[in-house]
Amino acid sequence: MRASPSPTRRALIGGAAAAALARPALGGTPPRVVVVGAGFGGATAARCLAAGGVDVTLIEAAERYVTCTGSNAVVVGLRGIQAQTFGYEAFDRAGLSFVRGAANAVDAAARRVILGDGTALPYDRLILSPGIELRFDAVPGYDAKAAEAMPHAWKAGEQTVLLARQLEAMPEGGTVVISVPANPYRCPPGPYERASLIAHLLKTRKPKAKLVLLDAKDTFSKQKLFEAAWAKLYPDVLEYVPLASGGAVTEVDSAAMVVRTDFAEYKADVACIIPPQRAGRIAAQAGCADRSGWCPIDPVTFESRLVPGVHVIGDAAIAGAMPKSAFSANSQAKVCAQAVIDLLAGREPESPKLINTCWSLVAPGNGISIAGVFRPTDGLLADVPGAGGISPLDAPEEVRAQEAAYGESWYRTITRDVFG
Repeated sequence: MRASPSPTRRALIGGAAAAALARPALGGTPPRVVVVGAGFGGATAARCLAAGGVDVTLIEAAERYVTCTGSNAVVVGLRGIQAQTFGYEAFDRAGLSFVRGAANAVDAAARRVILGDGTALPYDRLILSPGIELRFDAVPGYDAKAAEAMPHAWKAGEQTVLLARQLEAMPEGGTVVISVPANPYRCPPGPYERASLIAHLLKTRKPKAKLVLLDAKDTFSKQKLFEAAWAKLYPDVLEYVPLASGGAVTEVDSAAMVVRTDFAEYKADVACIIPPQRAGRIAAQAGCADRSGWCPIDPVTFESRLVPGVHVIGDAAIAGAMPKSAFSANSQAKVCAQAVIDLLAGREPESPKLINTCWSLVAPGNGISIAGVFRPTDGLLADVPGAGGISPLDAPEEVRAQEAAYGESWYRTITRDVFG
């Protein structure tokens, strides 16, 4: 299915008219909004606010942005990491101030963001789009050092390349072990796409090798579609172990390359350990994260339920039924930006509808997808009954090829729109 434009409460925040509406709230002075994080959520929000005449500053510590979306193709050698890497040069032409540096702290009482060099940036509204932090305390034996031997590759970049190199170097007849955490985490179908593509690599290039997929849950996104593909394409390559069969990892030994569960011990030649996650560090420091590690938000405005004047979008937010994905972050950013303009102008934001579509590959050129529409319901974002859809289970090969092409087309479009 094709991606539809993410719906917002108005057409994408429109130029001078929106600017004229935004300014009066502060007596003629353009309102000041700071956005932390220049990924799919933060960069989109900053662009929309700038288009609406808002004085916006976008803060990002990284030199370049490496997208997790599509990075499984890098893991198996279908494309290079450069295809996932984008610069920030276009932001200089977007009418916003771009600050390359770390946002170390938020003083919510004074409404200031403190940078790593001590600079304080004042704001009238703050949008946090910090992504995720990996919980290296969650799996005994697994920490940042262990990740050098057992890469997670769940933050794209060096880890992605490391996993790709390990798979390339793995001997024929070797064993790959992947562990998947319990919900919630970034990109719910991502581990299963990764398993599918690695299984394809093994089947075609290392036919005596095996893959064991250990899962800390029994159900997952697009499950019937993935399992049907595995049964058809990789029956002698991929072994799936759900929670009920002992799939939850209880310990790893990176020196011995051993992954343990309550029921078994797996000796791996390559181990990909995807740990549990939480909102990026700045969200917790700002007081926006609850005991779950994620950030409860108002589903209309994405304003934090814990810290007034601060909005949280993307993976860090508790968005109800809406999954943590690049598509979701982009949709949320547009809705949040319009809500911020409305709030600064003293207007009541309208209740939005948002869309998410996610494509996955079960083999090169063989795609599946799921789409959903969401709206605020009882304080959370809930599925709109009867909206959205999922790929048919019995689709012919040409439809699967079209799905794969649609996903690649969407990736080119969204990265061009966000990063220029």
